[in-house]
Amino acid sequence: MSKLSGKVAVVTGASKGIGTEIARALAKAGAAVVVNYASGRDGAEKLVAAITAEGGKAVAVQGDVSKKTGASAIIDKAIESFGRLDIVVNNSGVYEFAAIEDITEEHFHRIFDINVLGTLLVTQAASPHLSAGSSIINISSVVTRITPAQTAVYSGTKGAIDAITGTLARELGPRQIRVNAINPGLIKTEGTNTASVIGSEMEQAIIAQTPLGRTGEVEDIGPLAVFLASEDARWLTGETLIASGGLR
Repeated sequence: MSKLSGKVAVVTGASKGIGTEIARALAKAGAAVVVNYASGRDGAEKLVAAITAEGGKAVAVQGDVSKKTGASAIIDKAIESFGRLDIVVNNSGVYEFAAIEDITEEHFHRIFDINVLGTLLVTQAASPHLSAGSSIINISSVVTRITPAQTAVYSGTKGAIDAITGTLARELGPRQIRVNAINPGLIKTEGTNTASVIGSEMEQAIIAQTPLGRTGEVEDIGPLAVFLASEDARWLTGETLIASGGLR
């Protein structure tokens, strides 16, 4: 039997990058997956087609996690499509870096609304449907440990995610619902390519500080989500799993 057979998962921001690979990995492990997207409909539908072609179950749903109606629509789609919910991966996120003198109110609120408020609203909508043994996985970042310059707002959102993970682990623990975070290091994604990070001097500097000596791949993260969602991680909650090749 597959590790997540019979389980239903929601993955937010799953139309590309780490979210896509997490959704794909959960499906390969046997879970039915709700693939959320904000604007990347083509990527979400392509992923759903790939999962179903391999014999899995998946549906795509549009929803803005930073709005209560959007968060609720995502969870409602899971219940409507599959009748239950066992796994929530709060992956939706944006990153824009700025020096302190360039930070604006709009910059702050956009990043915090998606990265932090979105995590809270999706978890809030999901909570009534989760039962003992369910797993919530928040995607944070190694920036909370290395605190790079010009990332005050982004690093602030991820520090908040780490704190929220611990808080919700205590709050939901009595219901036997586990809450953990994955904190990736630099990963090759569409976003890091578009931002010209991959191939840059910044990437080389990060690799030089990384004991395993390379940039991460999205395939490095999917199996970690499967682990945290499964019974193998039944005694883990409130943890931040740093997946950075040893970068600290």
